[in-house]
Amino acid sequence: MKSFKHLALIFTLILALGALAACGSSEGEDEDTSNGDTQSETDGGEALSGNVKQAGSSTVYPMALYIQERYASKESDVNVTLQSIGSGGGFEKSTKGEIDLSNASRPIKEEEKKKAEENDVNLHELTLAYDGLTVAVSSENDFVDNLTVDQLKKIFLDSSDAKKWSDINPEWPDETIKIFAPGHDSGTFDYFNEVILEDNAMREDGDVQTSEDDNTLVRGIKNSEYAIGFFGYAYYLQNEDSLKALGIQNGEDAEPVKPNHDTIQSGEYAPLSRPLFTYVVESALEKPQVYDYTIYTLENAGDAAKEVGYVALPEEKYQEQIDKVKELAGK
Repeated sequence: MKSFKHLALIFTLILALGALAACGSSEGEDEDTSNGDTQSETDGGEALSGNVKQAGSSTVYPMALYIQERYASKESDVNVTLQSIGSGGGFEKSTKGEIDLSNASRPIKEEEKKKAEENDVNLHELTLAYDGLTVAVSSENDFVDNLTVDQLKKIFLDSSDAKKWSDINPEWPDETIKIFAPGHDSGTFDYFNEVILEDNAMREDGDVQTSEDDNTLVRGIKNSEYAIGFFGYAYYLQNEDSLKALGIQNGEDAEPVKPNHDTIQSGEYAPLSRPLFTYVVESALEKPQVYDYTIYTLENAGDAAKEVGYVALPEEKYQEQIDKVKELAGK
C-alpha cells in the first residue's frame, strides 16, 4: 500500500512539472510573436506580397539579376519578374505604364518622354553604376590591339567601303571583317551610334549579325579571329579568357586606353564610358512592394556593380537617390 501511495505521489509531481513546462513554452511563443522578424513587412507593419515588373537593358541585366536573386531570399512572397529586351524595349513598356522599372544603358529619348506624357506616366531616372562599352575581338586575334575612333567608323559605318581588315590597315590580314553588334532596341547600340557613328547608319549586310542578347555576340566574336563587336564591360570580364578588349584612341595625339575599373570611373576611357540607369514609374511607388524593391535596388546597386564587373557610384550618390525615392513616395 505504501508502495502504491509512493508511486501516486511521483506521478502527481510529473504532471505538475509538465504543466509548468507547457506554461513556460507558451509564454516563450508569445514573446517570439511580439518580437518577430519584420523583414517581410512595410514601415506600417503590412506584410509584403504582389508583383514587381522590371524590363529593359541587357547591359543592366546582370546587375538586376544579382539584386533580384538576393531580394527573393528576403521577400519570398514578392514576385519580381525581370526581362532582358533592350533599353528601347523597356521604355516601350514603361512609357505605357506596363512595367514598374525600366532598365537602360542610355538616357530616355525625347520621343519616349513625350509618349510617357501622353500616357500620363511619370518616369524618374536612377543611376545604378558606370560601364565602359567594350570593343572586343577574339583572343585568337594576334594582329590588332588598339583602334582609333576613325578606324571604328570605317569598320561599322554603312557608308564605308572597308570590308576587310586590310582595308583598315594594309599590314592586317586580307580577311573579311565579321561584325557582331547589339540590335537597334539596345541602349548599347544607341550609345555607340551616338558617340562613334554620330547617328549615321551602321552596316547591315551578310557579314553583320545583330542581337539583343549579349551572350550571342560574345559567342560569335570568340569563335572567329576575324570578328569584332561591342557590349558592356561586364560581359567582357565574364569571358576575358576568350576575348581581347581593344584600346581606343580618342584623338590624334591621344594614347590608346583600354577599359578597366579606373579608366571607366575617371572617364579616361573616352568616349565609351557611360552611366547605367533604371527608371521607376512614379505611380508604381504607391505599391509597397515596388517601393521596397526600388529602395533595395539602390541600397545594393554598389555591391551588384562590383560583383558583375561594373563601377559603383560613391555611396553618397546612392543615398541621395534613396532620399529622392522616399520623397516621391511620400515617406
